[in-house]
Amino acid sequence: MFLKLAGPQLVQMFIGDGAKLVRDAFALAKEKQPAIIFIDELDAIGTKRFDSEKAGDREVQRTMLELLNQMDGFQPNAQIKVIAATNRVDILDPALLRSGRLDRKIEFPHPNEEARARILQIHSRKMNVNKEVNFEELARCTDDFNGAQLKAVCVEAGMIALRREATELDHEDYMDAIIEVQAKKKANLQYYA
Repeated sequence: MFLKLAGPQLVQMFIGDGAKLVRDAFALAKEKQPAIIFIDELDAIGTKRFDSEKAGDREVQRTMLELLNQMDGFQPNAQIKVIAATNRVDILDPALLRSGRLDRKIEFPHPNEEARARILQIHSRKMNVNKEVNFEELARCTDDFNGAQLKAVCVEAGMIALRREATELDHEDYMDAIIEVQAKKKANLQYYA
């Protein structure tokens, strides 16, 4: 059995709901084992603990404490594995990463230049692209872009071509799209700073 939990969905409006969702998911996994529990965007509930009087912060911490409790409650022979994903491993509570809980980290780095060119081609395959578009050059201009940002470049290039009422995307559409996505990327980085 495969159970997928989304971290932001575990942060509920009503007190105790997030912890109950975690408890229920682990109970189902124990009942249906072998099972894998995948928690996407773990950083939504797994941030470093701190003293806070805000109800929302307390609910996040309550949910994380329930997650820790459930992860510690496995029998030695239980066939349940917990996998989590995050873009912000730096803000996770160390208690989550200790041995016996989430004790292995696998990093998926951004794609290299060759992979970026291929990703751009894949996301452009259903578009009418001019043969003069140089995906290798575009890949060189997208250093440190992840897969989602490369897809955004293709979508934005398509929108740029539509706005100019073109029948096909040209190299300039992609270059303009890269500038747009880079601007959004910088705005997001400033948000986290």
